[in-house]
Amino acid sequence: MALFGFGRNKDDQDKLEDGLEKTRSGLFGKLSRAVAGKDTVDEEVLDNLEEALVTSDVGVKTTVDIIGRIEARVAEDKYVTTKELQGLIRDEIASLLLESKPERPASFEAPLPNSPHVVMVVGVNGVGKTTSIGKIAHRYKAAGKSVLLGAADTFRAAATEQLVIWSERADVPIVKQYHGADPAAVAYDTVARAKASGADVVLIDTAGRLHNQIGLMNELTKIKRVMDKQVDGAPHEVLLVLDASTGQNAIRQAEAFTQAVDVTGLVLTKLDGTAKGGIVIGISNEFQIPVKYIGVGEGMRDLQVFDRAAFVQALFEGGAVA
Repeated sequence: MALFGFGRNKDDQDKLEDGLEKTRSGLFGKLSRAVAGKDTVDEEVLDNLEEALVTSDVGVKTTVDIIGRIEARVAEDKYVTTKELQGLIRDEIASLLLESKPERPASFEAPLPNSPHVVMVVGVNGVGKTTSIGKIAHRYKAAGKSVLLGAADTFRAAATEQLVIWSERADVPIVKQYHGADPAAVAYDTVARAKASGADVVLIDTAGRLHNQIGLMNELTKIKRVMDKQVDGAPHEVLLVLDASTGQNAIRQAEAFTQAVDVTGLVLTKLDGTAKGGIVIGISNEFQIPVKYIGVGEGMRDLQVFDRAAFVQALFEGGAVA
């Protein structure tokens, strides 16, 4: 039985809670110190809370938003205890996390609004982009959808080789060309083949890094343009893959890619084993882009559909501000 979202189960929630253990323990330790010796929420508590959130990689902008909302609640309620503070923080974090839009459903089982549904995946080298594409392909196939991969990162021979390995693991076909081929041509051919074969989902890998920002912007724009010639509105999604363990580095990468292309969703990898899980909150709020998938382990099912209710529960489960 699903506990939170479409297709969610207890095993997924347990895995999520395990993956967020370091973030949860670090956050609660800082929150506990922020309110130590206090009975009510006063200016000093708010200052300490602000420092605790910033140093938990929630980010300055999002921390200011959270503190501002809590200040407004404190002013309205007149008297708020430190025990009530955890509930306030929990509510405000949940309200800042965006949900995926119906035209870009996060659930792998959900009906797709386009045929084929074309997804372009971007991100720097080393963040787990190719691995994420392979896991997304596997999850879609397990949900009964036909998937086609496009190896449009032709600047690195290893990128195509890695994607081929993941296509074999996921047991889905792939379109590739020679090293150094025009990435837009690969994308065009992939979408054309998807139309001809009746594929449900197309996942297009792209270069992680070019010589400069202008080069990256031009390439991604060209890839989008040629795919739109094959299927109206393609790509229907642009997913940006970020390594959650890099903290504020991920923010800088998001700034660069959102300037280059219209990012519609985020994939946060490597949440397990890091204390920087607060970045999930900050990056979604700062860029007003929903987190679509999160990685909490190495297994195929460890790339999870992001569920904000499940995330907030996992973030606060077992800890308390006291």
